[in-house]
Amino acid sequence: MSVANSMAACALASGPPALSPPSFEGHDWLYILNLFVFLAGTGVCAMLFLKLATDSVRCLLAPENSPDHDGWSSPIQLYRRIGMLWSFAFALRCFAEMQSLWRWGPLDAHGDGRGMALKRMLDPVSADIGFLGLALLFLSLPGITYQLRKEPHPINMWISLPLLKRPGGLVLCYLGCAIAVVVFR
Repeated sequence: MSVANSMAACALASGPPALSPPSFEGHDWLYILNLFVFLAGTGVCAMLFLKLATDSVRCLLAPENSPDHDGWSSPIQLYRRIGMLWSFAFALRCFAEMQSLWRWGPLDAHGDGRGMALKRMLDPVSADIGFLGLALLFLSLPGITYQLRKEPHPINMWISLPLLKRPGGLVLCYLGCAIAVVVFR
């Protein structure tokens, strides 16, 4: 099957021109909201994946006598790997949907058909990566639960609240991009 002559491309080419895809039933605000959510999901999850991956490599390569060294099977490395798998899976899924919504346009039905095909190809890949993260969580749950029950509990999430400034700023930029893509199309 040629993607350029796909059923999706033919259906889009024969349909009436509209500002948003037919599945949104003419609700352009819903199209903007979906584009924004998937654009933000792609960017923020990719950013989290890269942060966890660089932290993981840095701590694996630190000298063994260093306080920054985390062994391959340490609880923090398991935590990072689970976060990496889930953030990568979510970023990949959001990217698949975002590119399909971003490139949508009644004048490029064949490009839309390729975008839809790419989305359908990436869906099972992202789901499998998410399932791998879930399997790692199941396997590590007894050990991580044991470690997290040790006293004292040193986690104070509220002190880390300023760390959300950069992702929050990006999310606002993504909202502007989603509105601009739909309004200026």
